[in-house]
Amino acid sequence: MLSFSAASFGQVFVSVRVGPPALPIYAQPLCPGPGYFWTPGYWGWNDGGGYYWVPGTWVVAPVGLLWTPGYWGWGGGFYAWHAGYWGPHIGFYGGINYGFGYGGVGFAGGEWRGGAFYYNRAVTNVSVTNVTNVYTHTVVENTTVTRTSFNGGEGGVKAAPTPQEQVAEHETHTAPLAAQAQHETAASQNKANFASENHGRPAIAATAKPGDFSSRSAVSAKAAGGEYHAPAMSPKEARGPSTPPASSAAAKSANSNNGFRSFTPPAKNETKPAATSSNSKTSNPTTSGANSERQPASHGSGTMSGGNRPSETRPANQSHPAPAAKPAPPAKKAAPPARKQREPREGRGKSR
Repeated sequence: MLSFSAASFGQVFVSVRVGPPALPIYAQPLCPGPGYFWTPGYWGWNDGGGYYWVPGTWVVAPVGLLWTPGYWGWGGGFYAWHAGYWGPHIGFYGGINYGFGYGGVGFAGGEWRGGAFYYNRAVTNVSVTNVTNVYTHTVVENTTVTRTSFNGGEGGVKAAPTPQEQVAEHETHTAPLAAQAQHETAASQNKANFASENHGRPAIAATAKPGDFSSRSAVSAKAAGGEYHAPAMSPKEARGPSTPPASSAAAKSANSNNGFRSFTPPAKNETKPAATSSNSKTSNPTTSGANSERQPASHGSGTMSGGNRPSETRPANQSHPAPAAKPAPPAKKAAPPARKQREPREGRGKSR
């Protein structure tokens, strides 16, 4: 039964002590019709059974939006899940080569032209009988194709967001569709999808439509993407913390790909912190964005998440040394006492 700390679509932070298996090798089902968008398969997590495969599938896309896949990223001693999202541009997805247009950077499987989506037949399985909005643009892939399913850490993909991907991460995002969430739930309830059972080669690697695991829709994996190694610990022991470690979160910068991010739709306009006056208390600045989380204020010097500098606190009344007192002017000498007038002697007249 699904434990809804299932990795990709929940708001719950998911971290695991063991890395996911390699991506299986499989073919893409035929696109069902116009308006469908390919969402690649990935390894989800279930606290009861460990990693399980969520098949790649075609979904009806929101007009004008593109799907940025989720990915596992190493950081702070754990593999943390970065949830996927819909947005006007493709963001960072760990440099993972999911195939079918997702070569690690950007998306080459098609593009929106007005209200219609056009498919690149060079990398997507589209029939011109069902879909007429097509074009062909050859995509040159890296000669070294890796099936690694996580970013960073030992054996992981070494990739960091490009400037364009950083901009895309701070755009307005839309959460995965209900059909995608239901598709993941159904996958977690099928024991055959768990890596412990299929050893990295799921019988249902992809489907033509979400939630349709029937033989007419499902495509099995041709092979595992690499040698499967069973974890040395149980899923319960492998489960990491449910909240990002404070020390790692505080160290995260805007360019970091260390993980610790669950899906949170960002505000369209970022709120700037109010100016701090010299007579008011310091308030923590507010950050917004799917890929930026509120970070604990540093107790020393440094920057906060997203490159925002904390407000500086100045004392309300800054004391200054009092100027030295001027010496008092010398006291004036007392006036001499008035001279007594001699009283005239008798018999003497007035002076001349």
